[in-house]
Formats: sequence, C-alpha cells, structure tokens
Amino acid sequence: MSDISRIISPEDCSSMPQVRAGVDAIDLALVELLARRFAYMSAAARIKSDRAAVRDEARKAQVLQNVKTAAAKNAIPVELIEQLWEQLVEASITYEFQHWDNIRK
Repeated sequence: MSDISRIISPEDCSSMPQVRAGVDAIDLALVELLARRFAYMSAAARIKSDRAAVRDEARKAQVLQNVKTAAAKNAIPVELIEQLWEQLVEASITYEFQHWDNIRK
C-alpha cells in the first residue's frame, strides 16, 4: 500500500509541485483503498446465497450516514461526500451483482 506519511502536509506546502505531489499520492492511496473495498464486494457476492440480498437499502442508508458523520467531523462538505458515496455505493452494488452472477454461472 502507498505510504502517504512521507508526503508534505498541506499546511507545509509552499509550492504547487508540492501540492500536486501530495494530491497524486493521496489519489494513489485512494485507488488502492477502493480496490480493497471492491474486494469486500467480491467477498459479499461469494457469501450471499440469494441474489436479492445484494441490494440492501438499510445497509446503504447506514453507510451514507456513517460517511456524512465522518465528513462533518472532518469539516469537509457533507453534501458532496454524500453524493460521492452515493455513486460509490451504487457502483459497488453493480459490481457485486456482476460478481454474484459470474460466480454462479
């Protein structure tokens, strides 16, 4: 996994190359985390015996509430984070459906 501890903190950046290096490092770390998140979707597809269980609206609501709370605690735009996670969760559900179907062919 990427080591983002070595990048300069945003508060210590004094040039755009430093800012860009920080953003690029964070982006790489986020992609690696998303790959791990999607691996959990594969695990969920493997574990769930019923295709109808893939879409779980109560769980989706819980996930969205969790990230909204985390966004508020981190003083970042709650509505923006909710929109991003809505897309992420829907993409994850689509991925899980595809994986569920593929492993049961």
